[in-house]
Amino acid sequence: MGEDDIKIGVYVCHCGRNIAEKVRIDEVVEFAKTLPNVAVVKDYKYMCSDPGQELIVKDIQEMGINRVVVAACSPTLHEQTFRNACRRAGLNPYLFQMANIRELDAWVTEDVRSATEKAKAFVRAAVNRVAIHEELEVGRARINPNVLIIGGGIAGISAALVLADAGVKVYLVEREATIGGNMAKFDKTFPTLDCAACILTPKMTAVKAHPNIELLTYAEVEEVSGYIGNFRVKIRKKPRYVKEDLCIGCYQCVEDCLFAEPLFPSEFDAGLGKRKPIHIPFPQAVPLVPFIDPNTCMWLTSKKCPQYCVEACEPDAIDFSMSDEFVEVEVGTIIVATGYKTFDASRIPQYGYGRYENVYTSLQVERMLNSTGPTGGEVLLANGKKPESVAIIHCVGSRDENYNKYCSKVCCMYSIKLARLVKERTGAEVYNFYIDVRAAGKAYEEFYKRVMSEGVYFIRGRVAEVTDIAKSPEEEGKLVVVAEDTLLGRVRRIPVDMVILSVGLEPQSDADRIRNMLKLSCSQDGWFLERHPKLAPVATATEGIFVAGCCQGPKDIPETVAQAEAAAGEALSLIQRGEVELEPNIAFIREERCSGCRICIGMCPYGAISFDEEKGVAVVNPAMCRGCGTCVAACPSKAAQQYLFRDEQIYAEIEGVLL
Repeated sequence: MGEDDIKIGVYVCHCGRNIAEKVRIDEVVEFAKTLPNVAVVKDYKYMCSDPGQELIVKDIQEMGINRVVVAACSPTLHEQTFRNACRRAGLNPYLFQMANIRELDAWVTEDVRSATEKAKAFVRAAVNRVAIHEELEVGRARINPNVLIIGGGIAGISAALVLADAGVKVYLVEREATIGGNMAKFDKTFPTLDCAACILTPKMTAVKAHPNIELLTYAEVEEVSGYIGNFRVKIRKKPRYVKEDLCIGCYQCVEDCLFAEPLFPSEFDAGLGKRKPIHIPFPQAVPLVPFIDPNTCMWLTSKKCPQYCVEACEPDAIDFSMSDEFVEVEVGTIIVATGYKTFDASRIPQYGYGRYENVYTSLQVERMLNSTGPTGGEVLLANGKKPESVAIIHCVGSRDENYNKYCSKVCCMYSIKLARLVKERTGAEVYNFYIDVRAAGKAYEEFYKRVMSEGVYFIRGRVAEVTDIAKSPEEEGKLVVVAEDTLLGRVRRIPVDMVILSVGLEPQSDADRIRNMLKLSCSQDGWFLERHPKLAPVATATEGIFVAGCCQGPKDIPETVAQAEAAAGEALSLIQRGEVELEPNIAFIREERCSGCRICIGMCPYGAISFDEEKGVAVVNPAMCRGCGTCVAACPSKAAQQYLFRDEQIYAEIEGVLL
């Protein structure tokens, strides 16, 4: 197509007042009419609306417009909208360019004259660029109908059951010996005080029994390669030294272990309870199969054990020769539901955790309250007595400039829940030290007021320290909570028997490894980042990979389940489609310029580039390329180029901005 044949349509959006308040739309329209190859210029209140899109469709069909520029908001929001409009009108959707005059102009430029001139420059740049766009065709990839879910907490369980009930094959990978996650450790859930186990364990059992779910516990995902619809995954199953297919969960091996009494801190009980080297984390574990800790088992550490467990096991399920087993699976989509870890309270030494024996974390108290926990459901001091006074300190590690600035979202409500349960079980005076009570969920405010009306005290102010230094007779032998009461305007010293630290939520320790393996983005706090906080809250920047639950940010159980089922729905939508379109703005290699230096191969974050030994040149796999442009920037000979971002297109756009 010659230059004389190019007919560009320019459409300027008011975006209500978002753009029109700062940019003089009429001036931009008149300016656009003077640009080369521009055949028609129109403006409209909301170009993204149906009438706005119909303006474009009508001009393409009736006036022969063969290039389109829309000056509006961010391409992230509506580029696909306008591409679809071009496609409906019979125009190749990649003969379209968007000029962002909202986020990059109207919203960040105070002066009207400056904003208007900036908008003109952006429109000119887009017109320059679109004139040398080329027609591109989308690729297509078949979708493998299998799904991998990483993480077996409530999010992973919920997503797995939705997919499996729809007839989808699901691989559910959990790195612990049992599924259930943190929710399995809780006693009750707020605000209804439902039994956590009563809600969770039927779902856990359903996962184990479902014919469409392959459960891989005590396992970790080691490698992921491929692309949307065709991921290849390597999973490492760690040896539990007990064969799952033979074990009947009779507990005889645990009872007959060389260690007559449990000696080692139980990870599941947050260090409060004890366990043996061979153990089942909790009675409702799924699978109900013991595993042997290689760090504490006498046989595995020193070969000095009579192996009473082996003798006791009638099904011959114990096998000390077991080693890492690698399983490779192929899936079309991946759901990441790796959850969270709690803040390490010892990082705030002034609160006394680890120094004073009666300072506990909220998770430790959850285990005390649980009937299967180390105290059988009783809240006890280190001396075995019930406390007569308890302090609960909110926001430990959250909303703190020194640790995590963000709100962990659940601490207020679970602190109120713990206050209610502790008072119920012990009759103690309970003091809540809070910054602000955030009770935004359904029935949360009512629960808060109910607990307050039952005699639980709420003191507004940040705690300065927890000390055992007494300044009065009533403080002798007590832990003293020193805090500013902002409502009374003075510092208060409250003597108590027990202190509970309501610790915040943090990303998992291996979140960076998962992020790098799956090519995900993360927030500045380390949570996995969704593609868009409003329009794509479960999708990620990597096509075919979704996030669910607290790995994406702190949230309560209902929100976690809702997001998990939404992620399952997104995965199911891809599977039912059967194939997916691949964006054509991918990299390619100009073989005549390639020197075979292989720099691009090492730089590609998606593993999309290989080396053709016969030709001596790099080769891009179009299905795996995500169009990030890293190889283009790194190539010293300019052999690597990218469709829709060719050098001449970029230069034309820059020239338009600078003129």
